[in-house]
Amino acid sequence: MNILLVGGGGREHALAWKISQSKLCDKLYAAPGNPGIAQYATCEDVKDNDNAAVVELAKRRKIDLVVVGPEEPLAMGLADEVRKAGILCFGPSAAGARIEADKAYAKHLMQTVAVPTAEARIFTDLESAKKYVLSRDHGVAVKAAGLAKGKGVVVCPEPYQAIKPLEEMMDKKVFGHAGDTVIIEEMLTGQEATVLAFVDGVNIFPMPPLQDHKPIGDGDTGPNTGGMGAYSPVPIIDRPTMDRIEREILVPIVDAMKRDFGRYEGVLYTGLMFTPAGPKVIEFNCRFGDPECQPLMMRFKGDLVEAMVAVCKHQLDKVNVEWDSRPAVCVVMSSGGYPGDYKKGHEITGIDQAEALGDDIKVFHAGTAMMNGKLVNTGGRVLGVTALGETIAAAQKRAYQAVEKIRWTGCYCRKDIAAKAIKSS
Repeated sequence: MNILLVGGGGREHALAWKISQSKLCDKLYAAPGNPGIAQYATCEDVKDNDNAAVVELAKRRKIDLVVVGPEEPLAMGLADEVRKAGILCFGPSAAGARIEADKAYAKHLMQTVAVPTAEARIFTDLESAKKYVLSRDHGVAVKAAGLAKGKGVVVCPEPYQAIKPLEEMMDKKVFGHAGDTVIIEEMLTGQEATVLAFVDGVNIFPMPPLQDHKPIGDGDTGPNTGGMGAYSPVPIIDRPTMDRIEREILVPIVDAMKRDFGRYEGVLYTGLMFTPAGPKVIEFNCRFGDPECQPLMMRFKGDLVEAMVAVCKHQLDKVNVEWDSRPAVCVVMSSGGYPGDYKKGHEITGIDQAEALGDDIKVFHAGTAMMNGKLVNTGGRVLGVTALGETIAAAQKRAYQAVEKIRWTGCYCRKDIAAKAIKSS
């Protein structure tokens, strides 16, 4: 098969690495890709959010399967356009992508089928939203309803703290039109975790659970980011808990989407908070997470393309996917200043030395580019240094050993990725 991977971040590098290993993959292209992806694919100068250009490229390169990584093109209907062209596409329709692109819609859908989630109110008027939070006695979470690249959530332990983010989202438009509608939820407490699943519209194949680290600072301090690291599996999620998540959350929401618009096809990402009352949904996403995809692909055994084609052909029940028993830990290395302003163009060194430590280590590119023959940082999240180990502690140690080999001016990473798992194990 000729395969086109849409996207150019760390998630897509991990997918490209695994797709290239498939016996079904004859030629891999990426739009636009990155220097890491270029090791496995022919990178094309096509933006991932230019649907017409992506479809034209797929036709020109005689693509048999398009794999869409990011949420934005999915929300814009790329999967619909690809399928109209008669090409298989791994990723949900625009209707399916609403589960992430419109958090108000997702909240309504959860409420209709009694999926456990935080109590919430939806607002389109700033003054009404401010009045509501000031009437609350307990903490709240303020969420931009639209796509905000993982940064549109502010947790406010005291209700008055919600005034500033509400003004920034709804009045100052720091997230553009994503903040035209906001959701104000009760603040949930507990440990967060993520469960992703392959979904073909009917069949559901859950993947091993992960835990992401959203805040920028050690100890979960500071502003939220797109994710500073992740590990898998998660000690707080045992087999009975996974069965409960599938029974009470995944099955009802997939069935609800099927009744609402038809088959949801692709990956369904479920962000969970493990409260004293049990797991509750924080959010759904319509694609692999980033950085969750990196440790998942390290643990994935088998043919990823085979699984993706089975999703596209509604034959997921015929595929058997296995996972490496070893845990995986991903540490994100970011540009200094992220998630605020940061400087670009600094030369990155040491990746070869990091990967030379062993086959259990892989460095995935996220925000990098080649400039005058040198690899430089171009994004906030730059690299995802990922390692396997016999235990979570061993995987963490290997990941940080690799991190120590890599340098550029101002580089930063959290020092406590997976510490919660090690403490609880």
